[in-house]
Amino acid sequence: MLTSVSRKCTVIAPVSLSIALLVTSCSDNKASQCQRLIKVVNAGTSLIDKNKGAQVVTSVQLSKDLAYITKSIKELNLKDPKLKEFQSGFVKVFQTLSEAIAKAARGLGAAKTAEASVSGREKIQKARSEIDSALTAAATTVGKQSDALVKDLNKYCSQPE
Repeated sequence: MLTSVSRKCTVIAPVSLSIALLVTSCSDNKASQCQRLIKVVNAGTSLIDKNKGAQVVTSVQLSKDLAYITKSIKELNLKDPKLKEFQSGFVKVFQTLSEAIAKAARGLGAAKTAEASVSGREKIQKARSEIDSALTAAATTVGKQSDALVKDLNKYCSQPE
């Protein structure tokens, strides 16, 4: 009686392990990798949309949040070579945006602490210039890159495997 129970267990264990490995390997196909990348990219994009025109404190936090999104994209364990290219592109996009927003936040902070004097007005003017250059450069360059990446990613992910 005891031997028949042990034989059943030895058959069940390898079958269970095989099924688990099969499910794991199948779950990391192109479609699932696309979904993981798109999910993180969408989270970053929604952060930007939600915080447009925000104040200094919000801008500082947005910069930190985008740095976290950048890290999250980097840590996606993508195996598909084409998706790795998209991953690198989005890392650059969100890293550049994070840095530009941090620079703009510093400029906003400097403008808020400026005194009502000639040197204070110069400080505000300098801060405005930094803010404009940081955000304009990021918006034009990174915006175009991001749009192209999203378009190409969607096209690639919609193709059958």
